[in-house]
Amino acid sequence: MDWKFLIAYRIYKDRDGKKDVSRPAVRIAMAGIAIGLAVMIISVAVAIGFKHQVRDKVVGIGADIMVTSMEEDQLYQSNPIYVNDSLMHAIGVLPQVVHVQRYGTKAGMIMTSDNFQGMILKGIAQEYDLSFLQEHLLEGEIPCFSDTVSSNKVLVSKSVADKLSLKVGDKLYTYYLENTIRARRLAVVGIYQTNFTAFDDLFLLTDFYTVSRLNNWHEGNAGGLEIKISDYALLNDVNDTVRSLLDCREETSDMYYVRTVEEAYPQIFDWLGLLDMNVWVILILMIGVAGFTMISGLLIIILDRVNMIGILKALGANNVSIRKIFLLFSAFLIGKGMLWGNVVALVFCGLQYYFRVFKLDPATYYVDAVPIELNIWIWLLLNICSFIVSVLMLVGPSYLISRIHPARSVRFE
Repeated sequence: MDWKFLIAYRIYKDRDGKKDVSRPAVRIAMAGIAIGLAVMIISVAVAIGFKHQVRDKVVGIGADIMVTSMEEDQLYQSNPIYVNDSLMHAIGVLPQVVHVQRYGTKAGMIMTSDNFQGMILKGIAQEYDLSFLQEHLLEGEIPCFSDTVSSNKVLVSKSVADKLSLKVGDKLYTYYLENTIRARRLAVVGIYQTNFTAFDDLFLLTDFYTVSRLNNWHEGNAGGLEIKISDYALLNDVNDTVRSLLDCREETSDMYYVRTVEEAYPQIFDWLGLLDMNVWVILILMIGVAGFTMISGLLIIILDRVNMIGILKALGANNVSIRKIFLLFSAFLIGKGMLWGNVVALVFCGLQYYFRVFKLDPATYYVDAVPIELNIWIWLLLNICSFIVSVLMLVGPSYLISRIHPARSVRFE
């Protein structure tokens, strides 16, 4: 075994039993490494979890890719597009596409005996993927919606139910203003909550047939298509493929509008993009703090070991060899600090993941607790990079050893 490694290890083991000047500095340096790494791991885990949960919620409410009319306005009163089985099949068999579903919307108003509220009635057909709604259903059930018969049933959000004092089993009247006022009486069969305010405060969910009749659509008309894909990383590629497919079909020559979920909700994804900048700032600050605490600790340790350095030089050891001893010793300290940092970070992540200790306001953050998602590869990368950067930051201060002269240092006490 290399003699430099043995001496470095001996110095490291002496830290536990020897009460010298450098011991507090060693502990502070290890604490700086531990705290810095723990903060970095937790910050990245929270940022990844937050981005994925909010993104998945936005995609669950709509889809990865949406196809609507080019004349769609901002009031959800869109012109219909022509959708037949052939088009649904052509999109459904595209690579990465896992599901295609129709929907329609109709703007209206809910009225009860003592209150009223504007809303958007969203009609969903029988092929609609209900897994997201099942996950966020609080009360009642989700009926089998159809595009051929009216169910007269509706799902409302918890926020709408609270404002209008509705519960499962209640009847509500909805009104739609065109040339004349049209009314529909619907029964509340379920209450959901996504914590996505823009959706919960507006949307009521019913069968596609009811919305189609309210819009006076012909057979084959729909408000739009929602397309779900298997790999979000290929979102833009699949979007371009769908756009090219529609441009090549004769029955879709009236210029359909194909857009991704990021284009439909740019403000949300721009906000999520800011998280990346925040995480990078935290990583740089924590690496800096941990590195500088290690630098100060190493300088104190070198000054505390001047006598030993002088003896080693007198015995023939050169500056490079002695510097390696202290860098190896620093690597031991960094490793121990990183071990404690990982323990703290993993315990925190586990407690938050399983017990949801830290809560958030869902009206502001779209989630009701701080989300945690620990990626094993990113966790390993953080540890490896932190170790390498911390050691490299100590190379410069280790040159102080070359300025220590054996003749004077051996008498240094």
